[in-house]
Amino acid sequence: MKVTAIYPGTFDPMTNGHADLVRRAILLFDEVIVAVAANPEKNPLFALEDRVSLARTSLTGVERVRVVGFNNLLVECAREYGARVILRGLRAVSDFEFEFQLAGMNRRLSPNIETIFMTPSEQDMFLSASLVKQVSRLGGDVAAFVHPAVAAALKSKMR
Repeated sequence: MKVTAIYPGTFDPMTNGHADLVRRAILLFDEVIVAVAANPEKNPLFALEDRVSLARTSLTGVERVRVVGFNNLLVECAREYGARVILRGLRAVSDFEFEFQLAGMNRRLSPNIETIFMTPSEQDMFLSASLVKQVSRLGGDVAAFVHPAVAAALKSKMR
């Protein structure tokens, strides 16, 4: 049986930590859908189309991965793409409470979709899109944390 996982997030922008999680997840699942959330409540730096494009570029060459944008309920997006698993990353204990609540709500909305948590690689434990944006905003070099296209887009945005 083919198992598709959906990895949702704002990905504003996609970091090397996000990309690493996708590369490791593809070893466990037949397909991974990277679902970029519109999420206007977070007031993203990049438009949805730009975040989708940057995520696709960041994942170039990774087989069995699709990047899509969405602006509806995650469980509806998961159903649309035939995903039976929601994949979420946990960097620290502080992430757990919120992620636990999301997993519970998603289970109530769609009991046949499971949530699975993965932790980042050791070198990416500290990495978040918010930190990358803050470093970039203050003129720091983010090349070690994101794909070169993302670094260039951040530099352009921060001018």
